[in-house]
Amino acid sequence: MRDHDSTPRAGRRRLPLAALSLAMGSGLVLSGCGVANSEDAAGGGSDGAAPETLRVVLQQEPPTLEPCEANLTSTGVVDRSTITEPLLERNPTSGELEPKLATEWSSEDDTTWTFTLREGVTFHDGSDFTAEDAAHTIERAVNSDLGCNVEGYVFGDDDLEVEVVDDTTLEVTAAQADPILPLRLSFLEVVPAETSDTEKVREPIGTGPYQLDAWNAGQNIEVSAYEEYWGEAPAFPTAQYQWREESSVRAAMITSGEAEIATGLSPEDQIGELGVPYPNNETIALRMHAESEPFNDIRIRQAVNFAIDKEGIVSSLYGDRDTVAAQLVPEGVVGHNESLEGWPYDPDEAKKLVEEAKADGVDTSAPISLIVRSAQFPRIEELGQVLQEQLSQAGLNVNLKMMETSQHLTYQVRPFVEDEGAILHLTQHGNQAGDAAFTVDQYMLSDGAQSAFGTDELDQMITEAGQQSGEDRAAAYEEVFEYQNEEVVQFAHLAHQTGMLGIADSVSYEPNSSSGDELRLAEVTPAG
Repeated sequence: MRDHDSTPRAGRRRLPLAALSLAMGSGLVLSGCGVANSEDAAGGGSDGAAPETLRVVLQQEPPTLEPCEANLTSTGVVDRSTITEPLLERNPTSGELEPKLATEWSSEDDTTWTFTLREGVTFHDGSDFTAEDAAHTIERAVNSDLGCNVEGYVFGDDDLEVEVVDDTTLEVTAAQADPILPLRLSFLEVVPAETSDTEKVREPIGTGPYQLDAWNAGQNIEVSAYEEYWGEAPAFPTAQYQWREESSVRAAMITSGEAEIATGLSPEDQIGELGVPYPNNETIALRMHAESEPFNDIRIRQAVNFAIDKEGIVSSLYGDRDTVAAQLVPEGVVGHNESLEGWPYDPDEAKKLVEEAKADGVDTSAPISLIVRSAQFPRIEELGQVLQEQLSQAGLNVNLKMMETSQHLTYQVRPFVEDEGAILHLTQHGNQAGDAAFTVDQYMLSDGAQSAFGTDELDQMITEAGQQSGEDRAAAYEEVFEYQNEEVVQFAHLAHQTGMLGIADSVSYEPNSSSGDELRLAEVTPAG
């Protein structure tokens, strides 16, 4: 069902629709559980035969498939470059921008950019893709009051001036020189011009290799290969997404032949050689909301950093596959500061800082809500329990709150939940774009979409860094991360993660740093 006006505009051609083991020192055993209600969906079996339907099992059901929310992992893993497509696409291996719905792009001043669009592309409703659609996508996601997550994440408060030159030419002008504007636009999944700009859609119409057939709420999402796709046809005629919260269940679906790909696994799920690790560029950290006691005192924010045994977490929960983090971006992202080191584990110093703050009148007994999203990544429930215990031992009053995706989002992005008191938010951030701007603009600016603190000086540093290019740009962002750690301390960085997919013998897929955010089904082929 279409979520926008189905009336075609003039001249548009239509085609026929064809846990506590670390903190307390005790062992912890995870109980196994069976796979329930896993539909076969005409897939292959455990004999290794190639399936007719590619079956993917996710950690959770997406809250929406709205294209302007596709920067959210749980949405983008289904949407991006599968159902919908951007103008440009970043190669996750080389980091280079590559043509998608735009074939060429250029600028003489880094302010006005000209894009030449691909001809012969149609949407899943049969209508032609033109510059009008690209323009509407930008207006809708960036310039409207729709409140798209991608706006705050990628573009901030500045609008873009958009001009349709002709059906295949688009001009986009930034408020000021922006050398990475094409990279920013790669985050926008293109939608038809008729798509509402006052209401978000749940089920998108795109130009991708697969079209959405059905979303059976609480059960699965079904897609099929789009017969009029402009590019190479995908190997599988149909695909189905399911979701299971327990990682051991997802792993069992791979080993039993009930699914071909499973996300969010770890070696502890007993998947053996069918578990394929990959560097996913994700960093986990605790974000402190500084407007309420006790986090409005920097000593408490410092104490949180000292109280957490990051080395122990990486070793005991994640088998030393992850690495301790000192900033929100891993090595390889422009602006990563190699000189920064993770805060040392010093529980005595943490207690001392809490006691000093208490002596100065800070209410260190104020309740702190530790917000953690269920099934976001492996062993997250145990991690939440470890964090709660270690922070409690430092003298803080921490209450662990496990939440589903939709509820968790109200704490993750602005406008944040009100009247909650002190908030400690466990965030997982993946900078797949490879540039620090996509981290600091949303997480460190005073009004960033996922920022709960900031200073005028830090805002100025971030603004100036964004105007630089080359080595100057990298150096400026390195200073931003150092200033955050020394003067702001909004975050307690935990670890740079590695991911693991379960991949059945019957299919072939090589995961990359973007696989956790945009699992491109067209890149999956039958084995052999």
